[in-house]
Amino acid sequence: MSSASELADRLARDAEAVCKHYLSVGRRAGNYWIVGDVANSKGRSLYVRLTGPRAGKWSDAATGQYGDLLDLVREACGLADFREVADEVRHFLSLPQLAPPERSDVCEHRLVDRPTADRARRLFRMAQPLACTLADSYLRQRGILGGALHQALRFHPSCFYRDLVTGSTSAFPALIAAVTDPSGAITGVHRTWLDPQGKGKAKVDDPRRALGRLLGNAVRFCFPFHGPVPVIVAGEGLESILSLARVMPAMPMVSALTANHLAAFRLSDGCQRLYIAADADAAGRHGIEGLSRRAQALGTLPLVLAPELGDFNEDLRRLGPKRLIANVKAQLAPEDALALLPE
Repeated sequence: MSSASELADRLARDAEAVCKHYLSVGRRAGNYWIVGDVANSKGRSLYVRLTGPRAGKWSDAATGQYGDLLDLVREACGLADFREVADEVRHFLSLPQLAPPERSDVCEHRLVDRPTADRARRLFRMAQPLACTLADSYLRQRGILGGALHQALRFHPSCFYRDLVTGSTSAFPALIAAVTDPSGAITGVHRTWLDPQGKGKAKVDDPRRALGRLLGNAVRFCFPFHGPVPVIVAGEGLESILSLARVMPAMPMVSALTANHLAAFRLSDGCQRLYIAADADAAGRHGIEGLSRRAQALGTLPLVLAPELGDFNEDLRRLGPKRLIANVKAQLAPEDALALLPE
């Protein structure tokens, strides 16, 4: 038994046993196992189906992560490649090992060191500076100049990718963005897999995925990690925020990556005005409403920045930077427009 699909099927037959072992702080509720996240935290956002044709399938409503039990073992144990995952699963199932395992422990629910965050930090360290790479070219094709100036962005020439449906594995070049907490510590990464021929994103079902501890954190641009941050722009999509950063290079900005994470973003101390960059869809409205309520509770004034089209990257590409500047300037407080927008 060596294929990913065979191992996933075998785990699905004993889905509850898998959950009790790797997600021990969770509990069964009807046909589901409920827990906080893949790191075995307390909570109710991750659901694992225990019975029926979809047994073993799981999703995390807070992070947007999903997959089968093979993915869950990988994330829970912080493993780097398929061979490590397969060895771990065979150990759990008491199947013969194909080769001597490199690790003798069995995951042990690492609540303290947060293995997915460790994997994210390792991946970011392995990536290279963005300048003159395929990722830099990709951003320029999207109208985003100066991407190499952002320390949160890097490039990986051959980033591991696994198809969550077929279990097949491959590697593509990728744009890597660091997710950080308010102190600047890397807690996760966001990966955008790219076409090796420079034709946009890789031709895969889900070319964008996050890894690590995202809740409350974000990808940060022009962001001081010491002292108060009185004015900030927070939005959902990475490219939408980078488009705003092109025309407001002095403004601290964050990309929370999803609408749910935008609603849960932790504001910095001393924030007086929060501009929320809107996406023109229902999920975007959810993120805006959730973050606005939290900002008001903290005494921060929330203000919405609305694009003319679907998002700010679409505005930049189709309408041009001058039109984007004019639209944003009309929505900023006068003192922010004078200080932060280019002439």
